[in-house]
Amino acid sequence: MSTAVPARPTPLQVDLARHIAEDIVAGRYAPGDHLSEEALAADYEVSRTPVRGALKLLATQGLITHRPNSGYTVAARGAAALPAIEGAGPTQDELYRRLIGDRASRALPDTFTESDLLQRYPAPRSVLAKALLQLSADGLIEKRKGHGWQFAPSLENRDALNESYRFRMTVECAGLLEPTFRPDKEALARMRAAHEALAARSDGSDISAAEFFNLNASFHEMLARFSGNRYILQAVQQQNQLRRLEEHRAFYHLAQYANSSREHLQILAALEDGDQEWAAQLMRQHLKSALQRS
Repeated sequence: MSTAVPARPTPLQVDLARHIAEDIVAGRYAPGDHLSEEALAADYEVSRTPVRGALKLLATQGLITHRPNSGYTVAARGAAALPAIEGAGPTQDELYRRLIGDRASRALPDTFTESDLLQRYPAPRSVLAKALLQLSADGLIEKRKGHGWQFAPSLENRDALNESYRFRMTVECAGLLEPTFRPDKEALARMRAAHEALAARSDGSDISAAEFFNLNASFHEMLARFSGNRYILQAVQQQNQLRRLEEHRAFYHLAQYANSSREHLQILAALEDGDQEWAAQLMRQHLKSALQRS
């Protein structure tokens, strides 16, 4: 089998090659491991054709080696850093992030069509369609009843973001001090386990923005539910919806999951000890720190 790279690798091949490279650098595949096309196709939920192209790309970067009749193996020397793997056009991941960034800077309007985006971004229609489906699955855009798409409600500018965090400091800290506050010990334990599992993935290379946001939002909503105050819960749920886009953007620029997870664990520990006052103080500091990082 030739390891010659196609003149124009497809966006899917480039995306897949980057994901495999990230996993090699993170240690998921050890030096000398055999990389089976069939196993990789199952792991990354694609067909064998893009896997074959991705492996050829990685072979040119020296991350893997190819031997006739033996297939591909991870290079013996390993890799200390991710290689630059370039394609002819934006990949699904690149377009997804660019759409988030452009919307966060208000370079994109509230509503749009696929035709509008095809004129703006040099991407194949198939790549754009997949990026839009990903945005929809993450709750960042919605299908319009008539034609096209619309962005979900979000915090519009820095002033709105500041106001949101000050509002959350008032509401969420008060929720922890409500006389009706009743923590569920099993739910606290499950939330702690989820955060510890996230923290154990030390370099964060396989943590997605959606995964981080969903855990973050679930944490704040759980505590609001413990307050026993329906209006506090409704306010936190509304804020979670508004901050969805901004949190995705912040994840890519700041990789803030480590600090956020550590602060969440401190709040959980205070509640497990039955100290709501200390938990409220930690929550206020957590939200202040999050605002500074945003």
